[in-house]
Amino acid sequence: MRSAVGLVGVSLRSALAAQTPFSARAAPLWAATTGKRALHTAQRECTVEALQGTDAGIFVVALNRPAAKNALGRTLLAQFRDALNSLRFNEQARVVIVKSNVDGVFCAGADLKERRTMEPAEVASFVHSLRSSFTELESLPMPTIAVIDGFALGGGLELALAADLRVAGPSAKLGLPETKLAIIPGAGGTQRLPRLIGASKAKELIFTARVLSSKEALEYGIVNYAVEGSPYTKALDLARAIVPNGPIAVKMAKLAVNHGSELDASSGLAFEQTCYAQVIPTKDRIEGLNAFKEKRAPVYKGN
Repeated sequence: MRSAVGLVGVSLRSALAAQTPFSARAAPLWAATTGKRALHTAQRECTVEALQGTDAGIFVVALNRPAAKNALGRTLLAQFRDALNSLRFNEQARVVIVKSNVDGVFCAGADLKERRTMEPAEVASFVHSLRSSFTELESLPMPTIAVIDGFALGGGLELALAADLRVAGPSAKLGLPETKLAIIPGAGGTQRLPRLIGASKAKELIFTARVLSSKEALEYGIVNYAVEGSPYTKALDLARAIVPNGPIAVKMAKLAVNHGSELDASSGLAFEQTCYAQVIPTKDRIEGLNAFKEKRAPVYKGN
């Protein structure tokens, strides 16, 4: 367990920095396209789309490396991290959905063909980069939703575990099969999976390298939903339910849950109180009270 004293200061400074206007903290990486905006990337193995109209506030990060089944190679990983960096300080982004543009696969894990060409030091460096990128996803201040449609194995499942919510489609296959290759999950799987479903169940899945169906993953508690139809449609429904809520409040709630759950109960409650204090002076809080009094839908602006 960690002390709440240092954690409160560091975590809140990071979260509140994310409230700073996007234009003041990072150069724009967007280019206008027909009805949407897309992230500039050399090979476009990872793209970002800002949904418009009634879905404004929802951003979609899409993995797009069909030749390698979205295997995580150097280029895809670099573009994925660039996408996350562009979203972290974007005040317009209220929910981020991570999905695949490749049929039948979410992410096949690390690019083993590329890995075979690496020296041991390069492997260690790449795995560190992989681990860091998933931590960057996990630490985004706004809610994130992973859409698992097809295979999510090894690093692919580790990526999904770094999201706040997970929705699996009927063809989803999830697992951490690294022990079959005489290695272990090295991008957060040994830490995030037991925190999500408990140590005993996580050990079983890692030791046996078992691959689960979407329904089995739901039974284990790995995914929030296992749908028969489109998991992306369900993810959009979830995002649409989140977007109208106070954006600062949602960010503070995420921070309180993520970091408070790592503390003892007393320290966690103190951290919750500190997070609550951040929403008291906001204009959004007053807007919520006024909207309730006037019996109308609130319009939150994130300030």
